[in-house]
Amino acid sequence: MNKSIKTDDVIFNFFKQICDEKDDQKCLELGNSWIQAMETNLSNMEANLNGADKLKHKDDIQSNRDHLNSLKSKSSSEWREYATQCMIEIMNHKGK
Repeated sequence: MNKSIKTDDVIFNFFKQICDEKDDQKCLELGNSWIQAMETNLSNMEANLNGADKLKHKDDIQSNRDHLNSLKSKSSSEWREYATQCMIEIMNHKGK
């Protein structure tokens, strides 16, 4: 098994936790922890880019930051819906 499949499995299981969480507050906490982890990943990726690559990926990084910011106001039911859609995308990607 390659690394991307293992990563997809971890991400899938995290989103499954969000979907399965019955307590709305805990669901929101899981969603917010996802945002924090992804913001950290973006910051680390950006820090590792050199000047030319940083410029090349600037718009993509900003787009990802904007997407994460849009998740910050989601309710628990919206998080469950988002997580379900992400799980579907992961499953579709695995089939290719």
